[in-house]
Amino acid sequence: MLKVHHLSDSRSQKVVWLLEELGCPYDLVYHRRLPVTMLGPPALKAAHPIGKAPVLEVEGRSIVESGAIIDYILLRHGQGRLMPDTDGPELLPYLEWMNFAVSIGSNPIMMKVYARAFGLEGTALGPAADAELALVLGYLDRSLREKIYLLGDLFTAADIQVSFVAELARAFASIDDYPEIIAWLGRLHSRPGFQASLTKGSYIYGA
Repeated sequence: MLKVHHLSDSRSQKVVWLLEELGCPYDLVYHRRLPVTMLGPPALKAAHPIGKAPVLEVEGRSIVESGAIIDYILLRHGQGRLMPDTDGPELLPYLEWMNFAVSIGSNPIMMKVYARAFGLEGTALGPAADAELALVLGYLDRSLREKIYLLGDLFTAADIQVSFVAELARAFASIDDYPEIIAWLGRLHSRPGFQASLTKGSYIYGA
């Protein structure tokens, strides 16, 4: 049985959503952020030395990093679901989006988070973060034109991964100028798997 250590308002919600979409059984260990620092509680370090969520426990071992966790779940339990045919043309954009979500897509948002946390919003870091975020959101919005999901009609784990970028952007900035992203999030939030995940963990800034 998979065990997921889930931290409120964090990337671990994506793992819960993925497992609900797959119908894969799992145990959920819920952790709340500390009220003053908003950091994860000490109990997370008992699950993994890095002390961050999500943590996946399986067969007496544990791993962190949402991208690695999602890859593992798909390889071991996906049975080809929520990812494209590895011999098809969708593999290249799928891999790009899966990594975009935890690197290029997330970087400007984290810049804004750190600028706010350390009182640097009035410095050069603030405008630089805004410019990078506009670049990211513009690319995502254009990529969604005339598409239901990132890979067209095919819903994949990439949609789950990248949705977190859009949710954070909405929380820390605005996505009002990106109608394709707004419509895409609406379609994602209407999925039964997403709705089921809401009953298991509090989704970050969910609609």
